[in-house]
Amino acid sequence: MTLCVPRAGAPATAPVAARIAAHVLDLVDDPATATVGWDIDWQGPLSVPLVDEGAVQAACGIMHVHGRAAGRPAPLAVDYASTVAGVLAAQGVCAALLARAAGADVTQVRTSVSQAALLALAQYLAAATADGDNPEDGLPSRTGTGQGSGPADCPFVSADGVRFELEVLDADRWLDFWQRLGADRAEIGRGWRSFQQRFATATCSLPPALSATVRRVSFAAIRATADRSGAAVLSVREDPLPPTVTPPWTLTPSPEPGGTTSGRTRTGGAPRTAGAPLAGLRVVESARRVQGPMAGHVLRLLGADVVRVEPPGGDPMRGIPPIAGTCSARFSALNAGKAVTEIDFTSATGRRAVRELVSEADVFLHNWAPGKAARLGLDAEDLRSARPGLVYAWASGWGDALGPIPPVGTDYLVQAHSGLAAAVRPADEPPAPSLMTLTDVLGGLVCAQGVLAALLARLRTGRGGRVDSSLYSAAALVPRGWRRPAATDRPLRTRDGYLSLGPQARERPDRLARALDLGAGAGVDAIASRARTRPTADWLPRLAAAGVAVTPVCTSLADLARDPRFAPALAVGEYATPLAPWEFS
Repeated sequence: MTLCVPRAGAPATAPVAARIAAHVLDLVDDPATATVGWDIDWQGPLSVPLVDEGAVQAACGIMHVHGRAAGRPAPLAVDYASTVAGVLAAQGVCAALLARAAGADVTQVRTSVSQAALLALAQYLAAATADGDNPEDGLPSRTGTGQGSGPADCPFVSADGVRFELEVLDADRWLDFWQRLGADRAEIGRGWRSFQQRFATATCSLPPALSATVRRVSFAAIRATADRSGAAVLSVREDPLPPTVTPPWTLTPSPEPGGTTSGRTRTGGAPRTAGAPLAGLRVVESARRVQGPMAGHVLRLLGADVVRVEPPGGDPMRGIPPIAGTCSARFSALNAGKAVTEIDFTSATGRRAVRELVSEADVFLHNWAPGKAARLGLDAEDLRSARPGLVYAWASGWGDALGPIPPVGTDYLVQAHSGLAAAVRPADEPPAPSLMTLTDVLGGLVCAQGVLAALLARLRTGRGGRVDSSLYSAAALVPRGWRRPAATDRPLRTRDGYLSLGPQARERPDRLARALDLGAGAGVDAIASRARTRPTADWLPRLAAAGVAVTPVCTSLADLARDPRFAPALAVGEYATPLAPWEFS
């Protein structure tokens, strides 16, 4: 992806984040965005010294969550947190303009890469802090040594050497797929729970018998089996670059006017302030899992009134452990603070109820499967009569990138096909998706940004519009095309933890060697061996005195909630959750 150079006067403290922000704001195509100042730094309100993407990933827990599957912390070999921060900055600018149109005095927005990282980990952080005994928060290891060095059992490898990702969303299809391939029924059953929970736990330890089963079958036969059983498989691309250039979102204006041209909604609402730039705007959200709820969560953090539509009996995800109070901590991390109404879409009464909700709303967003909205009579054209100025947002898996009948659009399949799976791994590891839900989170943020762009366009034109975004389009936003050297980019293990090396230590390992009381010519193995002889606390003053910047790696998200240095960015109650990542002035 070619990124735009930051506009004149834009900050360069976090250069990749600044380029992403400038690129996204250019796509908004509104000259007024140049009138709002924005700033992105590394540490934001945290009292933690952070100097680059690696330090943020280490201190804020990204290395910990991404590395869970391998049994030790591991960096994402892309500037993921910086990409998220860039989108957040663009969101802040658009929200400031919407607030200004309603009379608020907002001229500046500030965010940070560290706050972006914490927001990206919101579900994992909530799960880790809902129960002090949560087994997911440590450093699990497939080998029992904590020394895992690569991806876990996913993705699979076929008999002809094709690495592929498998997606199955229900137990019956999982059973049918593996039985058709000849796997043992008991092994199939043992594998389902870990496979099903990998989105929540960022681990996937499957019975070795399942991997052995597919190693005896060609990829063509595996694909045919998947087609018959209703599973989905896609090969993991070796090329880290996206196969197509895809805009993060597309905006199609409504053919007829009917939207508001003022800063206030048709239903009025609370006055907008710097603390709540979207106050008075109403969003109706019908979404599950992460992508759609994240979009609604961001709009709510910006002050919008979000009404969540759930099926009768409520969203099943509410009961997924760990429970905080009476609800799943993971679910609450993205949905707390939203009003809830239960509606049966399959009935005519339910569809009328949706239209009534939408008639008083500014935004309707969903992440339904392709074709569902049209079948229900709740597509953009159907709802425009209920609310002519409506911003209608669909957050899909693939958009139109893989045709009208794409495979199921989930995070790991998108990582595999988009090249992101190749980009996130260092050079000496084969491509494999991160089990941290990278595109789910970024996809939700991109959807929210598309909504904000559409609301700004409605101010100018009086027309609502349709916003289309996808996990696939979000994945393409992550800058890539290179892979970091593996030896110096991985965290250095100490006796009781890990250290992430700063830029100087990565570029000048001789300085690191001398700081560890080794000769300047010591190799990677000697450095690693020496580092393990002392605890982290012993090494930090020695390395600081030698001018070698390192960052202790977070190995427990629960520790972040107890660390006073993180207190300005986190709210801690029944679980810990990131505070809104913007400061407006």
